[in-house]
Amino acid sequence: MKVEILYFDGCPTYVAAEKAVREVIAEEGIEADVGLVAVNTDEEARKLRFPGSPTVRVDDRDLFPVPERAEYALGCRMYATPEGLKGSPTVEMLKEVLTMEGVTRANNDL
Repeated sequence: MKVEILYFDGCPTYVAAEKAVREVIAEEGIEADVGLVAVNTDEEARKLRFPGSPTVRVDDRDLFPVPERAEYALGCRMYATPEGLKGSPTVEMLKEVLTMEGVTRANNDL
């Protein structure tokens, strides 16, 4: 599984997202390559359909999909968490979606 964390330089929350992703992968024993993808221009944001920093994708699919939009540009992203709006998904949110991705992938390999 390829996990990418898309961010822009200066984003205050992508480091927390990366730490949470790595924590879940280690705890759950999920085989994944984790990489950071810097998105630093509006052109790159449009090309990558970047809804904001940080964005966590597995195999090019956003784990927390947002509605399509006419414009993509650099900006911060907010996540609706059990504790309210935050700048990155919680460990629990990531555990739920990453575990589901791992199970789906394993079932497809059968």
